[in-house]
Amino acid sequence: MRDTKYRFFGTCAVFAGTVLLSGCRFPNQADEVKSMKIGVTVYDQYDTFVSQLMEEFNTYATQKEEETGVAINIEVYNASESQATQNNQVETMVQDGCDIICVNLVDRTDPATIIDLAEKNNIPVIFFNRELVEEDLERWDRLYYVGAKAFESGVMEGEIAAEQFLKQPGADKNGDGVCQYVVLEGEAGHQDAIVRTEYSVNTIVSSGIEVEKLGYAIANWNRAQAQTQMTQLISQNGTKIELVLANNDDMALGAIDALKASELSRDEWPIVVGIDGTDVGLEAVKNGEMAGTVYNDKEGQAEGMLELAFDLATNAGLDDLDLENGKYIRLPHAKVGPEDVDSYLEK
Repeated sequence: MRDTKYRFFGTCAVFAGTVLLSGCRFPNQADEVKSMKIGVTVYDQYDTFVSQLMEEFNTYATQKEEETGVAINIEVYNASESQATQNNQVETMVQDGCDIICVNLVDRTDPATIIDLAEKNNIPVIFFNRELVEEDLERWDRLYYVGAKAFESGVMEGEIAAEQFLKQPGADKNGDGVCQYVVLEGEAGHQDAIVRTEYSVNTIVSSGIEVEKLGYAIANWNRAQAQTQMTQLISQNGTKIELVLANNDDMALGAIDALKASELSRDEWPIVVGIDGTDVGLEAVKNGEMAGTVYNDKEGQAEGMLELAFDLATNAGLDDLDLENGKYIRLPHAKVGPEDVDSYLEK
């Protein structure tokens, strides 16, 4: 197993360790490249999905250790939701001689400083999970993105919500044929949050269900904030709420925390749906607290990042990675309900 060390410098959390990456597809490259360094900066180390994705990244790296002798040093920094901090971290990575930089952007609309630093020093950048604007990715030919399509998760969340509203006895609490809903949204103005919400609601409407929005709140992808916001929404609407659409599982779980703390009986709870398929989210689906979630393939994203980083560092060529437009590795989402949740918990 990999020996991982954690170091904390103010808002910067770093873990560093040595792993070995596979050269089975590129035996000549493994002979030429003996070591490489990958720098990773995440927008928030306490984000459940991002944390689990990085665990998977580390796991895939460890597996590669058994296949080749290319030593990899990985340093992971926590930007603590500050773009300025993240920019400084990337500058540190450049100064430390990183061969590849992986960035989970704090602000998807503001990657200019990172791109300029990388291009100036000819260091490839793999953006992941929080997609930057396409025009920014096209600024240089050594910029890449690994993730999923936000609209796809929204469509699937809407499909789960519509299916549950139509089939659950008593889901339409007042019998008016209209789905009264609230939204717990990620960040104000964040494209992924906007798209997930828009496509979720539009999909429900497209299924033939009339909807009425009772309220929405920004909870910044955070469980505790979502609990606070949902508590307020419950105080304003009580049993009128028939559906909670959350932009991610952490906020869906925050809504459930609020429901548990409220005076509502279990039978009075609304349908709650999330996105990401985190371990805790899947457990909530299994125990019936969440109606379903949309699985965001953290394993596939982690593997894609690792394979792309390896190929870039070893100059192996990218043809076998089947990049979309030469830039993107996209992993599909999947709907998860009680009937198939166990297969995802076993991943």
